[in-house]
Amino acid sequence: MKKTFLVAVFALIGTAVMAQSGSGFGIKAGLSYNKNGDLISSVGDGGSDIVEGAKGKAGYHFGFWGKLDFPKIYLRPELVYSKTKSSYDVAGDSQDYDVSKLDMPVLLGYKLVGPLHIFAGPAFQYTLKNDLGDLEIEDVKNDFTVGLNAGVGVNLGKLGLDVRYERGFSKNEAEFIDTNVANVEGRVDSRPSQIIFALSLKL
Repeated sequence: MKKTFLVAVFALIGTAVMAQSGSGFGIKAGLSYNKNGDLISSVGDGGSDIVEGAKGKAGYHFGFWGKLDFPKIYLRPELVYSKTKSSYDVAGDSQDYDVSKLDMPVLLGYKLVGPLHIFAGPAFQYTLKNDLGDLEIEDVKNDFTVGLNAGVGVNLGKLGLDVRYERGFSKNEAEFIDTNVANVEGRVDSRPSQIIFALSLKL
């Protein structure tokens, strides 16, 4: 499935790059402020559930994009490596939840006026790795999920700046356990919710 996903990515971006002279491709990178969903834990046998909301932290991403340009609209697929981080209080200890993933947003944009444009589209996400501090954590329930990207940007020559909101459509949980000290177990929602700031360069 992973190979099929990557082949589809490169085929889509290649089509966008070669379709017409107004199209292009480039690289991008940026920072994000992100939170995952709730963490639900219990301590000891028969302990009641404790729901803990995520505390947001900074993350980053980098990757490349292709663009198929029309007079007023454009199609822009991207392939991006993303690293997100959230913090939870688990049995009195702060634990960072790190998630590494491949994102493939497929964005449909509309040119408003001058360099200003808006865009939205699905973001196909493949989870590479997840880690919850000192706790033993299993892989997420679904490696492959779908979210939404929507935002606004400006193009200044070969440079582009944009800010977007990303949200996962459905829960994607991972179970965790710590039997060393407090016998803590539970699950954490890996669905992202983040504001993303990006700088792109047309090559």
